[in-house]
Amino acid sequence: MAPRFTAWRKSSRSNGNQACVAIALSGAKVGIRDTKNPDGPVLVLPAPAWDALRTGLR
Repeated sequence: MAPRFTAWRKSSRSNGNQACVAIALSGAKVGIRDTKNPDGPVLVLPAPAWDALRTGLR
Protein backbone atom coordinates (compact mmCIF):
# COMPACT_ATOMS: atom_id res chain seq x y z
CA MET A 1 0.00 0.00 0.00
CA ALA A 2 1.32 3.45 -0.94
CA PRO A 3 1.87 5.94 1.88
CA ARG A 4 -0.66 8.74 2.23
CA PHE A 5 0.85 12.20 2.31
CA THR A 6 -1.32 15.11 3.43
CA ALA A 7 0.70 17.94 5.00
CA TRP A 8 2.88 19.17 2.14
CA ARG A 9 5.54 21.81 2.87
CA LYS A 10 7.93 23.72 0.70
CA SER A 11 11.09 25.55 1.61
CA SER A 12 10.86 28.85 3.40
CA ARG A 13 13.41 30.02 0.80
CA SER A 14 10.91 29.46 -2.00
CA ASN A 15 10.07 32.72 -3.75
CA GLY A 16 6.47 31.73 -4.47
CA ASN A 17 6.84 31.19 -8.22
CA GLN A 18 5.88 27.49 -7.99
CA ALA A 19 9.34 26.44 -9.21
CA CYS A 20 10.21 24.23 -6.27
CA VAL A 21 9.51 20.92 -4.64
CA ALA A 22 7.36 20.10 -1.64
CA ILE A 23 7.85 17.34 0.91
CA ALA A 24 5.52 15.50 3.25
CA LEU A 25 5.98 12.78 5.85
CA SER A 26 4.02 9.57 6.29
CA GLY A 27 5.45 7.36 9.00
CA ALA A 28 9.03 6.54 8.04
CA LYS A 29 8.52 7.65 4.41
CA VAL A 30 9.15 11.03 2.79
CA GLY A 31 7.20 12.12 -0.28
CA ILE A 32 8.67 14.61 -2.73
CA ARG A 33 6.63 16.30 -5.46
CA ASP A 34 6.82 19.16 -7.94
CA THR A 35 4.77 22.13 -6.78
CA LYS A 36 3.80 22.92 -10.39
CA ASN A 37 2.02 19.56 -10.57
CA PRO A 38 0.56 18.77 -7.13
CA ASP A 39 -1.58 15.93 -8.50
CA GLY A 40 1.34 14.39 -10.38
CA PRO A 41 3.71 11.64 -9.33
CA VAL A 42 5.33 11.52 -5.91
CA LEU A 43 8.84 10.25 -5.30
CA VAL A 44 8.76 8.22 -2.07
CA LEU A 45 11.94 7.70 -0.08
CA PRO A 46 12.60 5.89 3.18
CA ALA A 47 13.67 8.34 5.89
CA PRO A 48 17.38 7.27 5.82
CA ALA A 49 17.54 7.90 2.05
CA TRP A 50 15.98 11.34 2.56
CA ASP A 51 18.60 12.13 5.21
CA ALA A 52 21.37 11.04 2.83
CA LEU A 53 19.91 13.18 0.03
CA ARG A 54 19.74 16.26 2.27
CA THR A 55 23.30 15.68 3.48
CA GLY A 56 24.53 15.30 -0.09
CA LEU A 57 22.83 18.51 -1.20
CA ARG A 58 24.45 20.57 1.54
